[in-house]
Amino acid sequence: MRQDAQKAPLHDHSLRQSGNLCRCGMLLGLAPGPDNIFVITLSALNGRRAGLQVVLGLCSGLVLHTLAVAFGVAALIKASALAFLALKICGVGYLLYLALGAFRAGPQQASTAPQSSGKRLYLRGLVMNVTNPKVLIFFLAFLPQFATPANGPVFWQILSLGGVFILITLIEFSLFALLAGSLRNVLTGSPRVQIIMNRVAGLVFVGLAAKLALSQRL
Repeated sequence: MRQDAQKAPLHDHSLRQSGNLCRCGMLLGLAPGPDNIFVITLSALNGRRAGLQVVLGLCSGLVLHTLAVAFGVAALIKASALAFLALKICGVGYLLYLALGAFRAGPQQASTAPQSSGKRLYLRGLVMNVTNPKVLIFFLAFLPQFATPANGPVFWQILSLGGVFILITLIEFSLFALLAGSLRNVLTGSPRVQIIMNRVAGLVFVGLAAKLALSQRL
């Protein structure tokens, strides 16, 4: 009886921590940021299916970030200015590569992308997320706040908390993709509008690259 009485407060505390993480995760997902802007832009340009493939790629990147935090890799990258810079350069370079492709794209490329490049869109989301060191540092600072040694091994807590956060992100970003993707026929109804949308997407990618380039290691 005494052991059950001791476990009850810990269980309640664990539930409160999970609830707090869910609330924070929902608010963070709704706040404008590089990942959801990326999803909305590509969904509006290429359609719902393409947007969902990008979302899966982004969430796969979050899985890798969660594992990095749990295994301590994130702490090493945070401590290393060189590793942080290397990741940032990769991320900026990739975004500029996407921007160049968007600026050069013709209307037919935009209309055929969802049918022919599902794997490529998934990889875009994955690379976009993994090469952003700010996401990794955020996870390193965010997830441990909700882990308590009294509730068990912190390693498993980090994995479970990360899983909850990723599930919330998957749901919210999928909704963004579905909503933005529904605008595709309106926004790309003519070759001229398609070209304009490609240019807008290119500017968005350049803006995201600039934001990442100016980011500093905490």
